[in-house]
Amino acid sequence: MPEFLFGHFFIIILAEATQRICYLCHMRILFVLCFLFSALVYAQDDALALDYYKNGHFEKALLEYTKLYEQAPSSIDYISKIISSHQELEQYDKAETFLLKLMDRVSYPPFMVELGYNYQLRNNLQQANFYYNKALTSLDEKPAYVSHIVRVFQSHSLVNEAVIAYEKVMGLKPEYNFHLQLAQLYGEQGNIEKMFSSYIVFAQTNPIALLNIKRAVSDFISENSENENNILFRKILLRKAQQEPDILWNDLLSWLFIQQNDFKKAFVQEKAIFNRQPESLDRIEELAAIALNKNEQEMAKEIYTFITITAQDLDVLLEAHYNLIQLETKQSTKENYDAIDAHYQALFTKFDTFSQTLKLQIAYAHFLAFHKNETKKATSFLEKALELPLSDKQQAEVKLELGDILVLQEKFNDALIYYTQIQRNVKNSIISQEARFKVAKASYYKGDFKWAESQLKILKASTSQLIANDALDLKLLITDNKYEDSLQLALKKYAKADLLSFQNRNDEAIALLTSILNEHKTEPIIPQALYKQAQLFEDKAQFEKAEANYNAIIANYSEGILIDDAYFKLAELYQYQLSQPEKAKALYEKIIFNHADSIYFVDARKRYRALRGDAIN
Repeated sequence: MPEFLFGHFFIIILAEATQRICYLCHMRILFVLCFLFSALVYAQDDALALDYYKNGHFEKALLEYTKLYEQAPSSIDYISKIISSHQELEQYDKAETFLLKLMDRVSYPPFMVELGYNYQLRNNLQQANFYYNKALTSLDEKPAYVSHIVRVFQSHSLVNEAVIAYEKVMGLKPEYNFHLQLAQLYGEQGNIEKMFSSYIVFAQTNPIALLNIKRAVSDFISENSENENNILFRKILLRKAQQEPDILWNDLLSWLFIQQNDFKKAFVQEKAIFNRQPESLDRIEELAAIALNKNEQEMAKEIYTFITITAQDLDVLLEAHYNLIQLETKQSTKENYDAIDAHYQALFTKFDTFSQTLKLQIAYAHFLAFHKNETKKATSFLEKALELPLSDKQQAEVKLELGDILVLQEKFNDALIYYTQIQRNVKNSIISQEARFKVAKASYYKGDFKWAESQLKILKASTSQLIANDALDLKLLITDNKYEDSLQLALKKYAKADLLSFQNRNDEAIALLTSILNEHKTEPIIPQALYKQAQLFEDKAQFEKAEANYNAIIANYSEGILIDDAYFKLAELYQYQLSQPEKAKALYEKIIFNHADSIYFVDARKRYRALRGDAIN
């Protein structure tokens, strides 16, 4: 064949092949588009059917689901919706016919439950139970269907039958673990003992789920150790501990005692855990912190003392000593200050003054300045600490305390120098934001409210929620009160009282707040002054005076922003100081029903339940 003819022939073949490939590509694209279009239409039909069903248009829903079922006859969802729609329309015969045809076509035990429920809706309980029992009997041969059967039982609120199904299968197949599901069902039945036992068994086989188990159990116990459920849970755990010793029981007992604020018993359990796992004191440290937060000072001291005797890690040891001496200072009077000073000196002799003991050094300087009024000695001590090889953050911590000591002396401009240095040296850190807040607070103390506001406006977006909340509270205080009086006399007095409180001059602060209450009766700062004074009364253990202030806020400023604070603080006062639990309960109830958005809502509900002696939520 001549060369040019061969080339021409090759081109023709190539062209035909290309056309065929293009044709195939077009066909594939067309197929994909058709498939996508069909899927889209199918999805729209599904959504339309569901919309009809949710809105109670059951005739339309039935029509749409019947169409969908014809396209997907194996869809359990479509089958369930068809049965349910018939039942909602009281078409029980049609639902029965549909189910019987299904059961002829497919051997699927959950359909027996559906048929039984259809009889139940017709008040034919004998036939209903017949099919329920038939479904349960099917588990003898097909235990794998248990979850499907239980799901249908639960969808119709047939809790007892769901429990029987799980119990039956676990009897047949001990390797199956439905303890968690059973625990939840026992809870619905009100069978608290079985519920607790099932949760405990599940925790034993799934220790990773322990936190979730505690959360579930917490709905059924309260702070009251005499609560029936608390007693029951404790008995089950103690019985378990005797029969099959395990750290898990100590852990759960400790947790229970913490819920009851019984830290002595919790400490016994934590020591038992530590004796078997002496690698870490983390749990005991955490218990001490909880006790301290709950103001159980004597118990916290006992736990921290145990840590100082037991700890091998220097950081853990120093932290325990720090907390112990803080507690000692809080409980002491001026007559004991020399003994506390000697305690600090003994610690520095034992551990030295180096970067690792910096927290103790800062605490000592604070003690010298704010308790012994030895500001010069405190400043000198901290300046010496700055000569140590410290990180930027550690230097910032020292300068923060130096700034506070200068504010104590009302040397505000000098304090601002230190706070500003911190912001410059450790930018975008929590301590930098804290320094900015202290800049605002110092400006507020000296009456420069405009500058204070500008700093507080920035801090509302702080990454620290605590700083952000404090900044917002102070900004609202300034904003709400600076326009009422062009001279801002009441606000300046309040700021001075706030400063006196910071300086530990509480008697003078109380007296100044009294003058505000007497001389500025019509101004919006009054509820704030009442609240601040109440807190100072509490610090001085003058609880009746604090009670009077909180009641004044409730009686006269019920629409103000401090109303939920007043309710909660007064309730705490009645519960823990004045031994009037009924009054406390009534105030917690007001927060629950009238202030659901309050930051105190969760604690109020928990304490209300404890005071009422609730067994469950």
